[in-house]
Parts: sequence; C-alpha cells; structure tokens
Amino acid sequence: MRLVLAVIVCKLLRFIGGLIGKGSSLPGQFALKVCPNVLGRVALPANVIAVTGSNGKTSTVEMIAAILEQDGRKVVYNKEGSNQIEGVATLILSHCTLGGKMRGDVLLLESDERYARHTFKWFHPTHFVITNLYRDQLTRNGHPEWVYDAIKHAVSPETTLVLNADDPLVSCFAKDHDPARVKWFGLDACPISTQEHHGVYHDGARCPVCKGRMEYSCYHYAHIGHYSCPSCGHRRHAADFSVTALDLKAGTFTINGETDISLAFKSIYNVYNILAAWSVCALAGVSPNVMSGVINNYMLKNGRMITFRLGNHRGTLLTSKHENSVAYDTNLAYIAAAENPCTVLVIVDAISRKYFTGETSWLWDIDFDRLGCPQVQKIMLYGRYCNDLAVRFKYSRVPADKIEVGESIPTAAQYLRENGDEDVYVVTCFSDRDKLLSLVEKD
Repeated sequence: MRLVLAVIVCKLLRFIGGLIGKGSSLPGQFALKVCPNVLGRVALPANVIAVTGSNGKTSTVEMIAAILEQDGRKVVYNKEGSNQIEGVATLILSHCTLGGKMRGDVLLLESDERYARHTFKWFHPTHFVITNLYRDQLTRNGHPEWVYDAIKHAVSPETTLVLNADDPLVSCFAKDHDPARVKWFGLDACPISTQEHHGVYHDGARCPVCKGRMEYSCYHYAHIGHYSCPSCGHRRHAADFSVTALDLKAGTFTINGETDISLAFKSIYNVYNILAAWSVCALAGVSPNVMSGVINNYMLKNGRMITFRLGNHRGTLLTSKHENSVAYDTNLAYIAAAENPCTVLVIVDAISRKYFTGETSWLWDIDFDRLGCPQVQKIMLYGRYCNDLAVRFKYSRVPADKIEVGESIPTAAQYLRENGDEDVYVVTCFSDRDKLLSLVEKD
C-alpha cells in the first residue's frame, strides 16, 4: 500500500506541478517520505543507463536519448535536468503503473555526481557513463578526488562502466572492477593535441593512485590526454571507442577509423560528449548508421551555445558552469580559434542557481590569457562581480586598453546595439544567460 500511495502522490503532485510550470523534484520528495525505499520496489526496464561527471552530463544524455529514440526505443529520461534522488524519484514514479511497473524500454538518467550514491542505493544502472572529473563548485564539491570518492560508492559490480580513458582520475573507477564490465572511450593524438600542458593549474601533474609524478605523451586539454605513471604503472587504457581523426576547425572527426561525424558546435567538449553517447549506444545495440545519422543532424537543446543578433552584431552565447574553470577554458579556446575580429562580453552577475555565495576564487583558475589573441579587439566585463573580474584581468596578459568594466548588463547590450558590427561572443553561466538573451534577437 505504501508503494501504491507513493506512486499516487507523485503522479498527483506532478500533474499539479505541470499546471504551474514546476514540480520536477517536489513530487519525488513527498513520495520518498511516504515510502523511503520506493525506488528499490519498482520494476525498472531491462536497460538503465546513467551518466555522471563534472561536465557534459546533460548534452550526453540528450544525444543518447535522440539516438535510442531513433532506433525505436521508448526512452524515459530527466529532460528537465533534475538529477538528484528527488528528481529521479519523480521521473520514475510518474512513469509507473500503480503496481510499480515502469513503462518504457530504457531508463536514462543524468545523475548529480555528488549524490549518485543516494540514487543508486536502491537500484543499479546496467551502464554507467562517467564523462570527466574537474574542479567544479569548490564550495559544494571540494576537490575532484572528493567527488571521485562520492561516485565510487554508487558503482555496483554488476554495472558496465563506460569510462573516459583520457581522464586519469576517471580511469581509476576500473580498479577492482571486472575488466569485462569496463568499456573505454577516448581520443587518439590529433592536431589539437599538445606536448605541453596549458592552463593555470595542472590537476594531472600527480598520479591519482600513488601521487608520483605523471608523464604525458600528449594533452588534449587541461589534464585530459595520454598519461602514464612511471612509479605505479597507472596509465591510459586503450580505447574501445576512439576518435581516430579530428579536424576541429573544419568540424569533422572519425570514430574507430570508420564513421565520419560532423560537428555543429566545434568544441572539444562536444567531441567527447558525442563519443560518450556513441559508446553507450553501441553497447546497447544501436548500429553505426543510426548513430551517425542522428548525430550529424543533431543540434543541442540545452542552450549551451545560442546565436543571436544585437544591432549589427552577429552574436554567439557560450554558456559555462560557474565555479568550473575547465568549462570556461574550453569556451575561451573556441573564441581564440575564431578568425574574424570580435568583441568578448564576460558576464558574472550570479555565481550559483542553488545557493548564494560571493566566493570568486575560481576566477583565478580560468586561463583568461587565451583572450590575448589579436582578433579579440575589446573585452567587456559586466555584472555584479565585474570588479572581481577586473582584478583577475589585471594579472592576465590581456592589454588593459582592451578592457571595459561595468555592472549593468542592459547598458552593455545597449552599447553593442548602437556601436560596431564585429562578431560578439558572450561568456556567462546558466544563472546569467537569460539576463542577456532577454535583450537580444535570438536566431
């Protein structure tokens, strides 16, 4: 009876929430109060796929869903991105019969990396994709190795792990796991790879296993690359699913030397997200023709890259996670690769969608020197934390005469509307994205 009541409560609150445009977590929260072990009592589909990691969860889940749906599967997934246990409970119970049998062929879950152990206490994914582990939200997550320990408790021996072979910390999840239940994805050395590390800090300098000095034969970005530890032998595993050729400028790459993929968003992040989605869908039995057909015509829906018009400017908004320097670095690298003269607007008006903090030390982890390239003609620092940004830029190699500082986002938009016609790139976070988009004409 508690199971039935929990399902009824969830469905009812979900319906009410749908009428007012809310309700992705609250129904599950109440259902868990009615029946705390409800997630262990429902009958789930044969395929349960989970995706976690510091970056790329939402994009990867979106692509997995699109591929599996094209393959004829009925996929239930958390489109709203509510990825903690309450949101997962809402998703599952709202798709259950009163008897607790979930409808659908595949349950696909974006899982918050810190809280995955709570969600998967009651059931285990058949496939668990782990994208990467970076410095992310210091006040919430501490160090990446702390996040690793949190995820480790969510890993079941029966689960097939789909791991980023190029991340030395992620690869540690394979230790003590059945090798037959570990699959790897990664990039071969390619034109974007470097022999030297680039960035403000280097979290791959020391081996995550023995803390010895790590050696790299190449870096793709940050600490992601081909690594080995001379002290303990921890090294990059050969990938089952590889990008064997990559031309980021042209927006093309090849998987396993056989299938060519086109990139709508020419970012190294996008390459890894596609490869992660490809890997788990291949393991789920989807053919390469179906996967490439979807990916080659796929546009991200999560708003990480949005084009717009502002006066005579053609604009591109690149959304980063605040308190996540690697997310910023990859977007700055995208701008640095641009060929036309441009203006860059950096907005930090809020730090978090979930809690208040004025902690801005993470700005010092971002490699703003990337904006010192000649095509970047002007840099506008705006938002509540514009002065924190201005101090950070004083210690960069960007010439001071290129920098303008102001707090009002509407003032920045008005200036651009009335002046110039160069390309504009906006770098900001999810919290601040709509503060600019409400002032522009979206494509």
